Amino acid sequence: MRSLRTRLLVILLISTVLLLVYAVRDDWGRPLGADHAGPEGRPRPVAQEPVAFSADERATIAVFEKAARSVVFIASSAIRRRPWSLNLFEVPQGAGTGFVWNREGHIVTNFHVVYRADAITVTMADGSDYEARVVGIDPDDDLAVLQIQASRDQLVPIEVGSSQNLRVGQKVLAIGNPFGLDHTLTTGVVSALGRTIKSLTDRTIEGVIQTDAAINPGNSGGPLLDSAGRLIGINTQIISPSGAFAGIGFAVPVDTINRIVPELIKHGRVIRPGLGVSLIQDSVARRWGIKGVVIGQVAEGSAAMRAGLQGVRINEAGRIELGDVITRVDREPVEVVDDLMVILDRHRVGDQVSVEYARDGRRREVTVTLQALN
Repeated sequence: MRSLRTRLLVILLISTVLLLVYAVRDDWGRPLGADHAGPEGRPRPVAQEPVAFSADERATIAVFEKAARSVVFIASSAIRRRPWSLNLFEVPQGAGTGFVWNREGHIVTNFHVVYRADAITVTMADGSDYEARVVGIDPDDDLAVLQIQASRDQLVPIEVGSSQNLRVGQKVLAIGNPFGLDHTLTTGVVSALGRTIKSLTDRTIEGVIQTDAAINPGNSGGPLLDSAGRLIGINTQIISPSGAFAGIGFAVPVDTINRIVPELIKHGRVIRPGLGVSLIQDSVARRWGIKGVVIGQVAEGSAAMRAGLQGVRINEAGRIELGDVITRVDREPVEVVDDLMVILDRHRVGDQVSVEYARDGRRREVTVTLQALN
């Protein structure tokens, strides 16, 4: 009996030891702490040779490191009032990108990035935040200029290029903050030139650059750069069924930016050339069956009045007579108001343009010296 009890205790002891030995194992059934001499039990050897970047990679890295210091993140918010307590509170309005224009703290971005914003915050490349004020806006070209109070050493103006000599197929780079991911770099090519897009005011923006560099929500207002890191456009719109990148993005050309931004800084608005007339809406003209732009009123002392143009008037019999119908300017056809504005925007105050118009069924032509519009 004692011998049987001794055997059972020995068997139980051996079983316990075996259970402990097999329990302390890793996920592959190997005892923990075992020394595995095989290569599968050690980290892979690391290649010691430094990465040899290609010439194109080195150029891209250099452009990003140079331009990223000039790119900023823009967040806007709006003030709302709680209906039950009438207390004011702040809600996020939108986000976008911008870039440093000069060492006076002027920041360029899209108008739609700051549209209806009550408060705007600019985040610099080093992560510092500044409150910004709106200096000037140009909704027709979707441009806006902000200003922040930052030290001149912290402000690195972006290098400005030209959009006159761009070629389809040349490499471009975009830096922005898509979906709030700041300083994101994407690359692509110029896909097409001379495109037209519509602004928030439904005005046509001409000479737009089309690119396949990835542009997503948050990229708006960011720079489009050439391979030397120079500004050639401001990323503005995309075409996408989903609202995200689909390979077609648009940038307002830098020549337009370089013409408009100084006016926004100086005047807060763009001083546009014009005729000094008010125009009948296109929808009304279409209902009347008129092809062209109808002059509604001619301002006293305006360029149009000096040239002899006439608006809607009442004749001797007390009947309302149609104003002059502008059909061509500078030999280019004018069918709607936007056609006229696009042609005039190519000129400056003081330029002379030829205006063809219809009056009483007769075609006439006159030269008008463009004036500054209020």
